[in-house]
Amino acid sequence: MAGNGPPPGKTRRRRNRDELAEFGTQLHDGTTSESPPLPDSSPWSPHTLDWYETWRSSPQAAAFIATDWQRLHMIALLVEELPNADTPGKLTGLMSEIRINESLLGATHVDRLRARMKIERPNQGSGKELSTGVVDIAERRRRRMNDAS
Repeated sequence: MAGNGPPPGKTRRRRNRDELAEFGTQLHDGTTSESPPLPDSSPWSPHTLDWYETWRSSPQAAAFIATDWQRLHMIALLVEELPNADTPGKLTGLMSEIRINESLLGATHVDRLRARMKIERPNQGSGKELSTGVVDIAERRRRRMNDAS
């Protein structure tokens, strides 16, 4: 006896799909937001300043509130310590803590999927070729249907 109920068919669908769509966050690439500078409490290395500027100009920054910026300032202290990590264990610990905290802020594609963040690029809605040279999936399907005819 394999299971109860009818076998899955073409009419089967997720019942919670509409509910999940409500909780997503739409972010726009290329937009800048108000962001505080790093505190002047210590001289920051160029590496840390570059790291912080990357976060300040990221699409996720548009959704940050005071606690998120506070978390970034705390992570900046860890990033600043990376060149001074004199043992493999210390380096591993710093990298691990940075990775975990950045993950909570949506650092990678997978992190953003988990948080239901969607980053919309400026020319993504046109259905044409994206700035990276990648063709939008809807455009690709349209071309394929035209080629099949």
